[in-house]
Amino acid sequence: MKAKSDAIIQQEQAEYLDAIHPANTGVSAEMEAYAHENNVPIADREVASFIAITTRAIKAKRVLEIGMAIGYAAIQILQAMDDDGVVVTIEPSDNMIERAIYFATKAGVRERLLIEKGFALEVIPNLKDTFDIIYLDAMKEEYSGYLNLALPHLRVGGVVIADNLLWGGRVATKNYDEGYKKSTEGLIEFNKKFVNHPQLKAEILSVGDGLGYAVKIA
Repeated sequence: MKAKSDAIIQQEQAEYLDAIHPANTGVSAEMEAYAHENNVPIADREVASFIAITTRAIKAKRVLEIGMAIGYAAIQILQAMDDDGVVVTIEPSDNMIERAIYFATKAGVRERLLIEKGFALEVIPNLKDTFDIIYLDAMKEEYSGYLNLALPHLRVGGVVIADNLLWGGRVATKNYDEGYKKSTEGLIEFNKKFVNHPQLKAEILSVGDGLGYAVKIA
């Protein structure tokens, strides 16, 4: 979740959009509160909603999420699917997995949340499935590696969504302060690769902290 100062649009526009959208309720609201209280990074509300809308629009049956945390986006994706849809998600943290299982059970989608424990660069090569959506939201310096490994598992016509591509403005200003050098350099490399990838028709949208959106064309 980005800080208000990281918003791409002007502050008054962000406040206006926040005001016209109803607040989340139920498990989603509980997860937002938990993330805020425990400093857990989750997708911005508009990002999770955007992915859920895309899930419905293309009638996705199988989604690969790289970086689950407490399962905030994954649960909203599952709620946007038919009952036979599944999310395969990768997460190395036992604590995050425990919390995600709790929330997914409470949301009634636990059986369709397939958790692969481990680091994504090690897990992805062992996957056998084909996916309709690939969602990247893990270690930013590893995004290029995730794309290389995961793209063969995406069907033609499937969608790649990548969060935090503007990284609080750091990729534009090349601000390497506060220990962000590796992640910023990794995203600068990824963004160029993403929008010029020969297998993708891609764009970076001013949603959340910069949302990459692409369809696989070949």
